[in-house]
Amino acid sequence: MPTVINGLPAHILLIHIVIVLVPLGALFTVLSAVWPAARAKLGFVSPLTCLIALVFVPITTHAGTWLRDHLRAQQGDNPAIDRHANLGGTFLIYALGLFIVSAGVWWLGRMFELTGTTTATRTETATATAAATKALPQWASILIAVVAVAVSAVTVWQLYRIGDSGSHAVWGGIVK
Repeated sequence: MPTVINGLPAHILLIHIVIVLVPLGALFTVLSAVWPAARAKLGFVSPLTCLIALVFVPITTHAGTWLRDHLRAQQGDNPAIDRHANLGGTFLIYALGLFIVSAGVWWLGRMFELTGTTTATRTETATATAAATKALPQWASILIAVVAVAVSAVTVWQLYRIGDSGSHAVWGGIVK
């Protein structure tokens, strides 16, 4: 796995992929879970975005571990960097959870109609698209949406916490 890219620490470059794709994947997941038209348009893009982000999390974490060790050898221990690294080490489970929920929303959206529509609307939709074989109960659709929103929000919040701790480790005390 790369630790240096074009003379720069790979972590500071790779992290931008995670910073962009995780919130985007979370947004796509929420839209797919709560809005059938968005789910139809996004299709597999939502879980694919989350999967790419998931793949880059351990690559970025590995590069971050190398950077932390490299800085420690040059400057000694830095509690702010250690805090950032400890938080960053937890993110794989969050990214994995987001991917699983996103893939689940996509799969359930393909297998069932995830709306609480009336039978007449359901029949018209099924006839028009020939996709939905049967509808989930409204409570199940709501539960899926709540889980998707919760997992997405917690994942983005954890990403923010990790990024904030990294920013403070690098820039804290420099700009006054």
